[in-house]
Amino acid sequence: MGSGAPDITGHPREKDIENECQTSSTLVIDTEQESQSPKESFVKQGQVVIGGERESQSPTVSSVDKSQVVIDSDHDSETPSVSSVDKTQEEIDGEDCQTPRVSNVSKFEMDVAGEQECQNPNAISAGVSVVVKSEDDVYVIPKVGMEFASEDDAYKCYSRYAVLEGFSIRKDFVNKSRVNGAVVSRRYTCYRQGYRPTKYNSNVRKSRQETRTGCLAHMTIARQPNGKFRVTHFETKHNHEFVTPSTAHKLPSQKRLKFAQAVEADSTSHSGMDGVPKLGMGFDSEDHAYEFYNTYAGRVGFSVRKDYVNRSKIDGAVASRRFTCFREGFRQKDKRDMNVKRPRKETRIGCLAQLVISRQPDGKYRVTHFEEKHNHELVAACRVRMLRSQKRLAVAQAVDGNFVDGSKIEPKSACELQYRMIGDCEYIGYDPIDYKSKLPSRRMRELREGEAERMQQYFQSKQLKNPSFFYAIQLDADDQIANVFWADAKMVVDYSDFGDVVCFDTTCRLYRDCRPFATFIGMNHHKQMVIFGAALLYDETVESFKWLFRTFIEAMSGKKPKTILTDEDATITEAIDLILPGTPHRMCVWHVYQNALKQLNHMSVGSGSFINDLSSCFFEHEEDEDFINGWKAMLDVYGLWENEWLHEIFECREKWAVVYGRHNFCADLYGALLRENFTATLKKYLKSDSDVLPFFKHLGKVVNEWHYKELEANFDMSQHMPRLMGDVIMLKQARDIYTPKIFELFQLEYETCLNIVVNQCTESESLFEYKVSIYGQPREYTVTFNSTDETVACNCMKFEFMGVLCSHALKVLDYRNIKLIPTKYILKRWTKDARV
Repeated sequence: MGSGAPDITGHPREKDIENECQTSSTLVIDTEQESQSPKESFVKQGQVVIGGERESQSPTVSSVDKSQVVIDSDHDSETPSVSSVDKTQEEIDGEDCQTPRVSNVSKFEMDVAGEQECQNPNAISAGVSVVVKSEDDVYVIPKVGMEFASEDDAYKCYSRYAVLEGFSIRKDFVNKSRVNGAVVSRRYTCYRQGYRPTKYNSNVRKSRQETRTGCLAHMTIARQPNGKFRVTHFETKHNHEFVTPSTAHKLPSQKRLKFAQAVEADSTSHSGMDGVPKLGMGFDSEDHAYEFYNTYAGRVGFSVRKDYVNRSKIDGAVASRRFTCFREGFRQKDKRDMNVKRPRKETRIGCLAQLVISRQPDGKYRVTHFEEKHNHELVAACRVRMLRSQKRLAVAQAVDGNFVDGSKIEPKSACELQYRMIGDCEYIGYDPIDYKSKLPSRRMRELREGEAERMQQYFQSKQLKNPSFFYAIQLDADDQIANVFWADAKMVVDYSDFGDVVCFDTTCRLYRDCRPFATFIGMNHHKQMVIFGAALLYDETVESFKWLFRTFIEAMSGKKPKTILTDEDATITEAIDLILPGTPHRMCVWHVYQNALKQLNHMSVGSGSFINDLSSCFFEHEEDEDFINGWKAMLDVYGLWENEWLHEIFECREKWAVVYGRHNFCADLYGALLRENFTATLKKYLKSDSDVLPFFKHLGKVVNEWHYKELEANFDMSQHMPRLMGDVIMLKQARDIYTPKIFELFQLEYETCLNIVVNQCTESESLFEYKVSIYGQPREYTVTFNSTDETVACNCMKFEFMGVLCSHALKVLDYRNIKLIPTKYILKRWTKDARV
C-alpha cells in the first residue's frame, strides 16, 4: 500500500474505554469551551477536572500528591501541564500494556464533539491519557513495546495521538505474509513525510500546494507470535510546526476521525435518511447517492452537476465522486467569446456547495464531505423543474406515464392546468368501440396473437388513470379491431392552441415490416413539434381514413385545421375531400422528399453532394422560375431525365412544391419535420413482429420529451431576453411579444430590410404599390400598402405562408414612418402568450 490517505471507515470504534483503562494519571475533559494549560513541574497520581462555568486560572504546581484540582470554567481556563508521570498502565481493547515515560510531547489539541478545541503545552514525561466523556474515546500516547489487538487499533491510537498533537498521519509501507497475505508489519508516518516527485509538475496548470517537508516522525508496528501488534519504533520529533487549534479541523486525520464517528452513528441509527445529507450517510451505489442528493437539491432549489470522479486502477469502479451545485466554479474565458453574437448566460459563480462520497471496504458509498451553504439565491419552487438535473428526474417519472396522465406531477403551466380540468369532466362513460362505422369488409392486415387484447388493456389502464384520455376503435366486418385512434388531454390542449396546421404523417409506409402507425403533428410557438393524436391502421381503405379523420375532429371538439398536409395517396385525398371539404389540402413536401430519397437511394451512394442538391431543390426555392431551373439543373447534373418517378412527381408539382403553396399558411412545419424525423426515432419499435406495449411506452417517452422541450424553452424565455441588433423601437416591441425563436426570424428580416431600396412607387387613391429590391440584386418585389387601414402585402407571400412579415413589407412600413408592427400582423400562435 502506498502513502496515500488511509481509509478508516471499516475500523471499529472504541467504546467505554474510559471505564476500562487503568491509569495512574488521567486528565479528564468535560467541557464545551477552549482550554489551555500552562506547565506543571510534577504531578503524581493527580487528576484535573474541567467542568465548571466560571473562568479561573490555576498557578503552576510544583508537587501534587493524591490530590485533585477542580477548575470551574465555561470559557478559557489554564491548567497545569504534566512534567513527569510514573507507573502508568493502560488497557487497550481489553489488553493490558505498559506505558513508559515519553519525553518531548508537544502541544496537543482536540475537537470535542466537533465543536471545541483543547490545547496542552509540552509534557516532558508521558504515561498520560485524555478521556473525552462525551465521545467515549481515549487519548493514549504510543510507546515502544505497546501492544494492540489489531492493526486497526494501532492506527486508531496513533491517529488520535496525532490529532491532539496537531499533525496528520498517513499509512506508509506495509509488509504482508507470502503465505496467507496477512499484515506482518506496518509503518504510519506524519503526513509531511518524504517529498513529492517533481517529474510532471511542469505540465500542471495549477500546481498543488507543497505539504511534504521530509518529516521523519513515524510509528512502526509488527505482528507478534500471539497475534497482537507491537510498537517496534516510535519517532516523535517533527521538522515542522504543528497546526493551531483554529485550523485543527482541516487535518485529514481529524476529518477521518469525525467521519468514522459519523459512520458509527449512521450504522446505529438511520435517522439521517430524512432527506438532508449527513456525514457518514451510506448508499448502496453511486447512483443512489446522486438520486438522494438531487432530490434534496430539488427541495432546496438548485441543480446538481457531477464533478470529478476517482476510479479504481484495479477494476475501474468508482472509488470516490463529487457532486456539486450547478453554479460551482467559473467558466473559462475563451477568445472566441468576443465573436459570439449571442453569448451564453453566465451561470457559474464559484458556489462551494457539494457532496463527496467514497467507497468503503463494506462496499457502500458513504458521505465523506458535505457543504450545505450556497453563495447565491436558490430557485423558486415553481421553477425548480426547469433545472437540468431536476428535469432528468421528472423525465424518469414521466416515462411511467405520470406526466401525461397528470397523476403525480403537479401542473407547471396554464396549459397543464387546462389539461387537469379536461381530465375531470370529459370523456367519462363513453364507449370507445364505434359500432356505427364498421368496415364493410375484413381488415387488410392481421394483428399478432394477443395484440388486440394488450392494446385494449393498455388504453383502459390509461383511461383509468385519467378519464380525459380518449381512444376509439373501428371494427371490421368480422368484429375484429381494424383501426385505433388515441389522444390524451395534453394533445387536445395542444391542438386547441396550435391546430391551425396539421400534418398527417404516414412515413412508416416507407419501411418494410413496419406497424401501420400514423400521427397528427403540428408546431408550437417555439417552432417545436407537437403531437395531436396517433393511430394504428390495420386497414387503409377510404372508409378507414374517413373514420379516422371524423374521429380526430370529434376528439378535438369539432375544430378543423386551416391547412392539412398529407402524403401522396389517392385514398387519403378522397377521404379528406369528404370529411374536410373546406380545408385546404396539400401534399406535404417533406413526404415527397422522403419518397424521393427512397426512389433515388442508389444516387446517394455514388455522390455525397446529391442529398444536399436534392434538399435544396425541394425546400429552398421561393419563385416558380427558380424551382423549375433548379429541377432541370439537378436532372442534368445527375443524368435523371429518364427517371419515370421524378417525371410523374414533377407533373403534379403544384400540389406539393413550396413555391406553389405560399398562399396557404403552413407555419414552416416542413422545417420542423426536416430537423426531427419523428417516425425514424420509433423505427425499431414499429416492427410488426415486436410486442406493441414497448412501442406504446417508447412513444410516450418521446412525446414527454417534446413536452419538456417546450417547458425548457418557456423557462429559458423567462430567464433572459434575446440580443438586439440595435436600439430599434420595432425590434424592442417584437422582442417583448414574440418567442425567442420567432424574434430571431423577425430580426433577421428587419436586418435584411436595411439593405432594401425602394425603386418605384405608384399611387392610386389610398392604394400604394412599391417596387423594392435588395441593394445590388436585380430581382424586384411588389409591395402594396393601403393607407386607409394600413394593410401591407408582398408578392413573396411570406406572411401568408409563415406568419411573420417579410423584409420587403418591413421596408415599406418604415418608408411610411410606421415604427411599430401593426396588430393584425402579429399572430398569437407565435407570441409568448400563445397558450393564454
